[in-house]
Amino acid sequence: MAGPDGARQRLLVLGAGPAQIGLLRAARERGLFVIAVDRDPAAPGFAYADKRALVSTEDEPGVDRLARAENVDGIISPGADWPVGVAARVAARLGLPHPIDATTATLATTKSRQRERLAEAGVPQPRLLEEPVAPSVVKAPDRQGQRGLTFVRSEEELAPAIDAALAASRNGAYIVEEFVDGPEVTVQAVSVDGVFHPLLVTDRVTADPPAFGVALAHVWPCVEPTQALEAARAAAEALGVRNGPTYTQVRLGSDGARVVELAARLGGGHDAELAEAVTGIRLNDLALDFALGREVWDEPTQTLQGGGCVLFLVAPEGRLVEVEGR
Repeated sequence: MAGPDGARQRLLVLGAGPAQIGLLRAARERGLFVIAVDRDPAAPGFAYADKRALVSTEDEPGVDRLARAENVDGIISPGADWPVGVAARVAARLGLPHPIDATTATLATTKSRQRERLAEAGVPQPRLLEEPVAPSVVKAPDRQGQRGLTFVRSEEELAPAIDAALAASRNGAYIVEEFVDGPEVTVQAVSVDGVFHPLLVTDRVTADPPAFGVALAHVWPCVEPTQALEAARAAAEALGVRNGPTYTQVRLGSDGARVVELAARLGGGHDAELAEAVTGIRLNDLALDFALGREVWDEPTQTLQGGGCVLFLVAPEGRLVEVEGR
């Protein structure tokens, strides 16, 4: 894809791990000049990049210098929370197009701030608890991927859970939420000029305790999508997401849907690839359009398959003897 002067548009992608491969592949297929950032020299997504930079996606000054040096046309963070804020702030400083501003990015990447804003807007969610009790959920307010997250089932588990959250937290804090029992659903959507467009609603199959919130599969179609859709829509509007993709986790409790959290990005569990397989919507391409300030093509979703899922393979307990190949 060429820019106004005929040169290939240059895109900076924060992350080159498994969660970013789908978007990196889509960018390569569209002819973009891709600069991928990851601190892991063996990151598999580097295979789809024209240039690679061994920089942490959380190193904001480093990402800023790289974006300026490479004269990029856009910057994006797919599949990872904290770099969403890095991308938004760097884009603002460089005057680059971006679907969300820095304020919205902060709300989307800080669980405590997100809880406050959702509460102000009356969006149903798990209550923040002033004192640690059991049962409850203890978490680091600025982490993703279940780091520093514990489902506390007894008073004896409180202290270790708090220690784990503090150790994982970037700012040395933790939050405690009420435990909402019920199935979990994910809503992948895009917002265009303030209009929320749900694209994929899946049942989130999770591991049994003591693991908590660890996804084993995303299954489509969802058994009960209606409540989750409305909750996700309300959350996106409350956080000020007028443009771009959102990935919202919702618990269906006995008293209705509760928003666990919203991420202003593509899902990190190959959700975009699942959406394309079962609906035909190329969600990775939509995310690229948002990142480059292009007009977002929109059409109604359609059902191409009777069902589909992303299944995460979990090895049984044992001893790793040998690894062959790449």
